Amino acid sequence: MTTLTAARPRTDEELAHAIHEELRWDRHVASSAAIGVAVNHGVVTLTGEVASLAEKTAALSAAHRVAGVRDVANDIVVVFPGSMPVTDADIAQMVRRALAWDTLLSDKTIQSTVAHGWVTLEGTVSRWSSLYDAESAIRNLHGVRGVTNNLTVAPGDPEPDSTSVRTSIEAALERQTMREVSGLTVTVDGGTVTLKGKVRSWQEKLAAAGAAGFAPGVRHVDNLLVVDPYI
Repeated sequence: MTTLTAARPRTDEELAHAIHEELRWDRHVASSAAIGVAVNHGVVTLTGEVASLAEKTAALSAAHRVAGVRDVANDIVVVFPGSMPVTDADIAQMVRRALAWDTLLSDKTIQSTVAHGWVTLEGTVSRWSSLYDAESAIRNLHGVRGVTNNLTVAPGDPEPDSTSVRTSIEAALERQTMREVSGLTVTVDGGTVTLKGKVRSWQEKLAAAGAAGFAPGVRHVDNLLVVDPYI
């Protein structure tokens, strides 16, 4: 009979090396050699310069995929090639088209402001999950350096109950990660869902929040789940 033992926690140096390798492996991070990685007790800081917000986001995801990473501070700066200038007006037009083409969104309730390549979204959406659908729709546009998401969920559905939200989360985790959140607690107050407990990875934390956000009536998710790779 084989006995399973808990994995030895990685040192900060081991985590930094693994993150560098993950960045080099990810084809979406073309500037991996220019990205600095610092780790302090499992908390990662990414620095350096990349050519697009999409690449900056991909680097963040790559770091979170490495087992043992608890949190990531993404201090990477987006610097576009000088040979491909794009104005704020150009970006604003692209943002409007991207929102209009996305069938999951109602672009008539979303307004955007662009300043020096940074896009600010304001207005309302019908579901909490749509907050991130809107951000994803514009994040990869050329010229976008960053996104401030000030969208809110418009009142509509009745307030969800904690039992149905918890059931949705547990079902999602079973589908996606084949395990349960340790000591999961779900509270609902005025359409705001608060999640507490421990998960083993950032992906599990996102899965739990995503499941909660799809529940009818949820207008905000306060995700206080703690990433602990060694639970």
